[in-house]
Amino acid sequence: GGSYPAVLCAADEVAVELFLSQRIKFIDIPNLIEQVLEQHQAIVHPALEEIMAADAWAREKVMQLISGDNL
Repeated sequence: GGSYPAVLCAADEVAVELFLSQRIKFIDIPNLIEQVLEQHQAIVHPALEEIMAADAWAREKVMQLISGDNL
């Protein structure tokens, strides 16, 4: 619950886009999502602004992870 669903969906969307554009392998998708979820600091009862910030953070984090080849 909390802010995790927004982070999960955002990380998944970006990872799938990266796979479809052949920038990562299919098997890298769950690894990227897991790393993002592990690094996320959850907000138990987020406001809309916090959900939007968590979404943006997750999208940026996926891109940081692939740029550093931390797959």
